Amino acid sequence: MKRFAWLCWLFCATLTAQAQTLHLYTWADYISPEVVQKFEKQQRCKVVIDTFDSNESMYAKFKAGATGYDVVVPTAYMIQVMHAQDMLAPLDHKLLPNLPNIDPAVLGKVLDKTMDHSVPYTLAYAAIAVRKDKLKGAPPEASWAMFERSDLAGRMTLLDDMREAIGAALKSLGHSINTRDDAQLAAARDVLIRWKKNIARFDNEGYKAGIDSAEFLLVHGYSGDLFQVQMENPKVEIMIPKEGVTIGCDEMVIPKTAKQTALAHAFINFLLDPAIAAENMEWMGYYCPNKPALDKLSPDFLKNPAITIPPDLQAKCEVIEDLGPDLAKYTKVWDQVKAAR
Repeated sequence: MKRFAWLCWLFCATLTAQAQTLHLYTWADYISPEVVQKFEKQQRCKVVIDTFDSNESMYAKFKAGATGYDVVVPTAYMIQVMHAQDMLAPLDHKLLPNLPNIDPAVLGKVLDKTMDHSVPYTLAYAAIAVRKDKLKGAPPEASWAMFERSDLAGRMTLLDDMREAIGAALKSLGHSINTRDDAQLAAARDVLIRWKKNIARFDNEGYKAGIDSAEFLLVHGYSGDLFQVQMENPKVEIMIPKEGVTIGCDEMVIPKTAKQTALAHAFINFLLDPAIAAENMEWMGYYCPNKPALDKLSPDFLKNPAITIPPDLQAKCEVIEDLGPDLAKYTKVWDQVKAAR
């Protein structure tokens, strides 16, 4: 009888432990470990983090039947796709009292303005960074044209991301990153093929260590990642090209397959606390669009050029949109660029 009682206790304890685990699916280096620990302590739970390296790979995993994730952090354009395919649960605003902290200006840039199924987490820019101590001649102008420099051949990288790389080429030509125009896309393809001859490779991860060590002298990367490197190495200079850049708004969503929806809401609300948002921002280097949190940021963090972009330049920056069937045009261009020698 005692053995039966012990087994019942063990079974119940196992269920309780499972009930107290939050599964987060997000980008690498995208949340402060200390913030995670504080949430675990507050909720007496465990947070398990899995990472993805592109929206497309994350989406493919869900399409293949992945379950068990409680909070996911896709980019806005992919959230459009997932919502249209009924993958996302509606949010219970009663469980999210910190929602009013979200900057209304950022809500104006995303599709889900009422936060029905998504909550903005970060606003990031795909910028460029240089090793200013290694470049010869006059200080370079912040421009996508820098990828034309033959003197930097083999010492540059572009993001291995179809929308970001094509978007950079389109911006260099003065076109929208969301254009559907065949002639503009063909011109961007030719620019990218020309740049490809100069770069070491298309890369999503190695550029951070590469610009830090001066293996690379010019890289295309995400503002938060670059700021993390710059905080450790002041010889790295972040630049926002004068032609404009892509804006990526990553947002927190709860999949319909989530098992811990109450804990997921608690996690989202926790990250929206101003003190937590400020701590998280300073660790990862990305801007969390949390208005009350801005007063809690250090002066050094506010020096990040991706946080304080001048209004005239910010007007040239665009959010990546879901292109629907026209995405095939970009895929064709990307395949041609990757195949070019």
